[in-house]
Amino acid sequence: MTTARARNLFGTDGIRAVAGEAPLDPTSIFAIGLALAHSLRNAAAEPTVVIGRDTRESSPWIAATLAAGLRQAGARVESAGIVPTPAVAFLTRAHGFQAGVVVSASHNPWRDNGIKFFGADGFKLPDAVELAIEEEILHQASMKHTPDPTSLSAVDDNPAFQAEYIQFLIDCVPGLSLGGKRIVADCANGAASAIAPELFRRLGGDIMLLNVTPDGRNINDHCGALHPQIVAAEVAARGAELGLTFDGDADRCMLAGARNNVINGDAILLMVARDLKARRLLTGNLVVATTMSNMGLEAALMRSDIRMLRAPVGDRYVLEQMLEFKAALGGEQSGHILLPHLATTGDGMLTALVVLDLIARSGQSIDELTADLKVFPQVIVNVKVRERKPLESIPAVAATIRAAEEQLKDSGRVVIRYSGTEALARVMIEAESEEAMHHHADAIATAIRIELGV
Repeated sequence: MTTARARNLFGTDGIRAVAGEAPLDPTSIFAIGLALAHSLRNAAAEPTVVIGRDTRESSPWIAATLAAGLRQAGARVESAGIVPTPAVAFLTRAHGFQAGVVVSASHNPWRDNGIKFFGADGFKLPDAVELAIEEEILHQASMKHTPDPTSLSAVDDNPAFQAEYIQFLIDCVPGLSLGGKRIVADCANGAASAIAPELFRRLGGDIMLLNVTPDGRNINDHCGALHPQIVAAEVAARGAELGLTFDGDADRCMLAGARNNVINGDAILLMVARDLKARRLLTGNLVVATTMSNMGLEAALMRSDIRMLRAPVGDRYVLEQMLEFKAALGGEQSGHILLPHLATTGDGMLTALVVLDLIARSGQSIDELTADLKVFPQVIVNVKVRERKPLESIPAVAATIRAAEEQLKDSGRVVIRYSGTEALARVMIEAESEEAMHHHADAIATAIRIELGV
């Protein structure tokens, strides 16, 4: 009940919508600031909040409106400026802020934006806390307290926060030097653009940075982790050893090898799991992945006597299982990797440095480290939907899904879910046969499109 209620505003990664439209219109954003500050007054008379943002055209005015609501309700606000989402989580905990707020829509197009919260411990807020804040947001929004746009003043950015986050990243991989290595890094014209130049300058090496000139509208635009083939092609063309690519808020990382090949989160989990196990840091010899992770990952981990659990898609659900089973490693195929001994949330730049450190210590290339990962053919088809009706309640769709499950049995998997951040149904089919994979994916996607498509 509470989870469904919370999803009125909160998706799996905060509140997300087209900037300027409800619930990201000025009235709602001001109400979000009021509600958050009110919720924090139980912990402190004058709660302190740090805000970070990505490079979207709408991020400055959303941050200013949010700060106005927070201040109106008695909170003190500081700004880290343009920083990755995980930087806000780190700064919140490191400086004792009562909350951290990120203005970002992550991998979404530039017209979208979002607001997500971190608690004082640096973790994303639990569902129950989000529900309580949501109820207060809806109450405050009904009062129609819209600030005068001319009265809004931007919060002065503190550049020391960026420098502190960069130092934190370097401290996580002591002794790492990239001298002598040629690497391509795609910053998606997003938050990584503000961090990567100084970070890689300090680490040395021949680092070619792509998409580091954000203009407010080019974030994720045919670049970054949503288009890893771009950096893969650049690695091959420039004779580099490795490619790194981040999404708009830099909480995920995808890689590329020297053969114009993309290396996703599954392969990262395999490499890091084996390394942690060799160093006796993989508690319980356990990795938490999601329902989207390939069967090939499970098989490769099993060969190394490492168990794999599957959580629902969404880093908060991966983290829930990690905490329950005391796992040291978890993540998603999308490149969102969780390393709780280093950070409280997924961090794309940290993931990149961990992999670079692993390569340096092992003396092996990224392709050698992932050579035995035999990936089952897998396809994901996204279907735009007008509503998120339970698929099992639609006879034609349910029958098509059952037929696929019965025919694939132990030779494949069927995972159908709604996106937590977009109006999409995602159809994932994995099978030994590419013909069967495409057949079932097309059949299910067509059934959904006919019944629920836009």
